Amino acid sequence: MKRILTILTLALLTLTAGAQNIPALDQLKANPRKAYGNDFPYQQEATTLTKAPKGYKPFYISHYARHGSRYYWADFLYKMLDNTLATAHEKNQLTPEGEAFHDRFMAVKDELITGTTELTQLGWEQHQGIARLMYNRFPEVFKKGGNVLAIASLSGRCVISMAAFCQELVQCNPEIEIREQSSRFTLDGVVPTDKQNPVKHDYPKGVKPRYEKNKDQFKGYDNSINDKIISRVFTSTEGLGDASRIASNLINLYCSLPSIGHEGLMGNILTDEELVSRWEGENLGTYSWVFGPQYEMIPILEDFIKKADAVIEGKSDHLADLRFGHDTCIGPLTVLMGINGADKDPEDPYEVKNIYQNWETCKACNIQLVFYRSKKTTDDILVKCLLNGCEASLPVPTTQYPYYKWSDFRTFYQNRIKAVPKP
Repeated sequence: MKRILTILTLALLTLTAGAQNIPALDQLKANPRKAYGNDFPYQQEATTLTKAPKGYKPFYISHYARHGSRYYWADFLYKMLDNTLATAHEKNQLTPEGEAFHDRFMAVKDELITGTTELTQLGWEQHQGIARLMYNRFPEVFKKGGNVLAIASLSGRCVISMAAFCQELVQCNPEIEIREQSSRFTLDGVVPTDKQNPVKHDYPKGVKPRYEKNKDQFKGYDNSINDKIISRVFTSTEGLGDASRIASNLINLYCSLPSIGHEGLMGNILTDEELVSRWEGENLGTYSWVFGPQYEMIPILEDFIKKADAVIEGKSDHLADLRFGHDTCIGPLTVLMGINGADKDPEDPYEVKNIYQNWETCKACNIQLVFYRSKKTTDDILVKCLLNGCEASLPVPTTQYPYYKWSDFRTFYQNRIKAVPKP
């Protein structure tokens, strides 16, 4: 934990520009692991925050986070690789590198299968670090103590992420009282699409981004990586099933290894640089995936507005409202809110990388809305948005970026919600 907290603290103190101002491909050159996309383990970018306008102090934070690093989301990955490698080993279809990988994989496969979907130690530490950084950045919100509400999906990895975050916040100030809840009663504010949510909605589903009409113009897919991976592991894939599926499984395992503490398991079978070469094509697919269900996240946006209104109007005494859910929610929510231009919906497939990068929906990714009140009048409220700890732009008009008038924010998004077409 100390290692993670130290890294986050040093990142905060480093006076550099936020990563969102750097072109996506340049970011990949600096950190090739961002090519892991939504399997990228959370890392706080080195950034400093813009001071609030004179006379404004933060008083409330509204937050949504994905769970932290975990084992793979389903056991089919581990079981299919187990079967493939075992069969290839028996048939002498493995290269020397493949045999070495087979031995290492078999030594840990029981752990991997048992751990499926579970939060890892790194996932716990990520949320500890984010909580402490939030406390240190906005001490005015928390220094006197008070009440916080935290809600999580019904998934264990989200509940444990919530526990890590809340415990760290209380460690920062024992006067903070946190009510933690994982319940069907609160699903609408954290995972509105959960089948157990008693509140039913009828929003458009499966909306397609405009670039898909022109996706044939994109020539950046590098399918040769699959052949290279297969040749490094197998002398032949005869009788093992579809080679492209095997390569996909190997890539998915590789991208998950930093989250589960098994880096090096795959030796030299795959490199970060090879993933970089295929990233833009993968990012297109992810954009379609997060774009489609954006309107289904309207209840979360409404929860942001409702709970902030309650605090501003004196009907709630919350210092913060915390939410812990999934990439299937925060990714589409990023598009719905247009954070850093994610709602621009370009027609040119080559433009997608400039408005959305799939590593922004990484493990433990988070949105924070920080509210500021003027000393002169209690109804003069500003809000700023942080995406993964970095100041982010919104499509709301402002002359004080990264600060927005709450009244403008509220009106803009209420109008956006009203304009959503009926399915």
